[in-house]
Amino acid sequence: MSSTVSIHINGELRRVHARSLTALIEELSLSGRTIAIERNLEVVPRSQYATTELCEGDRIELVHMIGGG
Repeated sequence: MSSTVSIHINGELRRVHARSLTALIEELSLSGRTIAIERNLEVVPRSQYATTELCEGDRIELVHMIGGG
């Protein structure tokens, strides 16, 4: 049995299985996209996604970049 955690993603309360930002990106099917993540009002460097653990009640702001011209 896999446990979930409740977090806010871009203002929406969601239950996720992910335990790290890297796992959250995969769970949300955003792998391979250029994204920026803020966790509890602090921007998280991409190099720390795998080691940044998600905790109950975290507030995640997630922005993915869209190219164009």
